[in-house]
Amino acid sequence: MKDHLRLNVSLLRKRVPNLTSAAKTVGLRPATVSNLCTGKISVGRAEVKTIVTLANLANCTLDELIIQGGKVSMIETGIKPLDLFAPIVQGGTNGFVARSQIGQFVVLAEMTQVLKEKGYHAILITPDQTYPGLSDLEGFVDAKCHTIGDAFAEVSLVGDKESILLYVDRSFIVSGELYELRERFEAEGYPDITTILFDPSGEAVDEDDPFGPLDTLCYFDIDLATRGMYPAIHPVQSTSILLEDEALDASHAATHKKAKKVLRRYKEIRVLMNTIGKDKIPDADLELFEIGERLEAYLSQPFYVAEEFTKVKGQSVPVQQTIGDIQNILQGNYNHLDPKDLTYKGQLN
Repeated sequence: MKDHLRLNVSLLRKRVPNLTSAAKTVGLRPATVSNLCTGKISVGRAEVKTIVTLANLANCTLDELIIQGGKVSMIETGIKPLDLFAPIVQGGTNGFVARSQIGQFVVLAEMTQVLKEKGYHAILITPDQTYPGLSDLEGFVDAKCHTIGDAFAEVSLVGDKESILLYVDRSFIVSGELYELRERFEAEGYPDITTILFDPSGEAVDEDDPFGPLDTLCYFDIDLATRGMYPAIHPVQSTSILLEDEALDASHAATHKKAKKVLRRYKEIRVLMNTIGKDKIPDADLELFEIGERLEAYLSQPFYVAEEFTKVKGQSVPVQQTIGDIQNILQGNYNHLDPKDLTYKGQLN
């Protein structure tokens, strides 16, 4: 991990709980603040007045707001598109945004199952009501709570706090209770706990910054879900502070950047082909389209938690294997394969 500059998102969360609304009142664009928090805009490229205004808003000094050389580490999940496009930040706040029933809870269940084998302990906080699809996750967590008090009690029972995955329903953010829980953690001297925020209603997709400042945003793509390409993680809209320059190793960052660029162009060409037909697309764009099609197919993955339904054995893929496979696809080394040969295959040989 190399030195880099980033915002102290934890401090911002604590000092300015309603950051989106507060940013508007002092003349800052909420989208800019959100992009700074996730690392989509690096601190080095931000306007000085923006950083100063944030510091004033949080009533802190610039030294407190900007972290230099802070260690941000990734939790490797073995889920190819998640690790590449929206890597989970250890001890950070990670948001999952999806419309209802397009597979977000299956992704969370798979992540829970894989990380449980690595010693992680999952606690779910959700109101005492039924949501479509939430049962896909409930069966894999270690504890389910309906109140902040119960959640605090469950966390206190876990010896290694850094191994906790705290899944939190968005309603506890809107009510402000999550911030109260964090204050109790801080008062007890607990380390930053990895938090996964989700919205079971699916309404968060229509709102700007529905979870406030995030370290990672995992956005789901309804187009992928409609075409049965799971996990339907959006490769362009998803992002993470870990993907700042030099926050990850060079091969991960470079591969992510190139894959994202290719998939963005692939999606544009795909729309164009549906409009004007394949025959009118230039050869160079068709070649890029075919690489994007193979890459999209490769990013599908058979899950352990879905074996009963798919009858396909689940696979967990190490992130370095994912990076190597994607590099080969981008370089054209699998151009002899049909996209269907790469669909739901795990890693490539």
